[in-house]
Amino acid sequence: MPSVCYDVVVVGGGPAGLAAACSAMEAGASSVVIVERDAELGGILRQCVHTGFGLRIFREDLTGPEYAERWIERVRELGVEQRTGAFALSLNADGRVKVVSATRGVEEIRGKAIVLAMGCREKTRGALAIPGTRPSGVWTAGTAQRLINVEGYLPGRRIVIAGSGDVGLIMARRLHLEGAEVQGVIEIAPFPGGLMRNVVQCLEDYRIPLLLSHAITEIGGRRRVEWVKVAGVGPDLRPARQLERVIECDTVLLSVGLIPENELSREAGIAIDPKTGGAVVTQYMETSLPGVFACGNVVHVNDLVDNVSDEAIVAGREAAAFACRRSARVGRWIDVKGGDRVRSVVPQRVSSAGVNTVTLDLRVTEVIDHAVVEVATNDRVLATHKRRRVRPGEMVRIPLAASHIDSVPFECGSIRVSVAHSRAQGGPVGSGN
Repeated sequence: MPSVCYDVVVVGGGPAGLAAACSAMEAGASSVVIVERDAELGGILRQCVHTGFGLRIFREDLTGPEYAERWIERVRELGVEQRTGAFALSLNADGRVKVVSATRGVEEIRGKAIVLAMGCREKTRGALAIPGTRPSGVWTAGTAQRLINVEGYLPGRRIVIAGSGDVGLIMARRLHLEGAEVQGVIEIAPFPGGLMRNVVQCLEDYRIPLLLSHAITEIGGRRRVEWVKVAGVGPDLRPARQLERVIECDTVLLSVGLIPENELSREAGIAIDPKTGGAVVTQYMETSLPGVFACGNVVHVNDLVDNVSDEAIVAGREAAAFACRRSARVGRWIDVKGGDRVRSVVPQRVSSAGVNTVTLDLRVTEVIDHAVVEVATNDRVLATHKRRRVRPGEMVRIPLAASHIDSVPFECGSIRVSVAHSRAQGGPVGSGN
């Protein structure tokens, strides 16, 4: 089996992989290769024709293809090698990636450092176990997006969307603009799953109904979807069957969550966070396997592509440093854990070595007005941050000063991040930044 070696091997050519490859070259790596299973670079960006990309990175309101092209041009300028149409079969702990492609067959690509940027995939009907028949016309929202924006096909005329994730919200608007009748978006939680700006711009602006605390209880139809049954749910998420109603439709789109694609990571023995479904990483985006870094939606599902690029830039830079043996990170590592009302925290390990501030990304479990995010040890509060409102569908970013990390007692190996209602605690809490 042929074998080649690079300083940095990037697995995945979407927004995370592109930014990581550029960052690695700019940080001093002499050779970087992107391994991408699709025929072209860009990943999911190629089918996202709406705007909202690059507002922070490029300070422009770009479409997905435009955002991707900015990075692809940079990849070409920097001389990053590309292996498109190449599927990564396995990853070994010593940095060997087995790849198969139609043009080269099976080959082994060695990396002094590896960046994992495989992204995520959508949950399907099977993951939800929605009862009913098995007619055609049930799609994931991302597949329907590709059908319309890349292939040029309309997936249906009368649409019901299950789940209010961002892709589903954006597709509601897209289908409406293409002349389809979007009957409604059905969300089992009492709050939207996507960004509020998408709720407003994609549903409210077009008067598309959003039914919170509702679920699709059955899908019916013989050859093609003909109807769905919908019912309200209680706090236990069980539907009230006696209040079921039928909505006639020919298509159901599922926008019910994303799963980081970590088959390679698991095979290599990398620690996975059960809360995020992604690799456990440090603030340098290094996984539990030295020299293997991860970034973007393969670590945790991000709201914004700008955040993905930010993580990838760190991962690429640190991978280049590792490959060039310039990453002697010394210092004490502290575990970061989610506390009350916090579903997940990334990174899961932090150190004060070489930084002034570490950014923590949180997902909360409920909508909280006048929220206080608290970082604490077992018996001492290190820092607090006030937020007017936090929502499960929107990532909360807080800074943590290196001095706070240093102040953690040696016998305490972890810190906990929690969220509380400030009014419930007797009044506003001052920021401890």
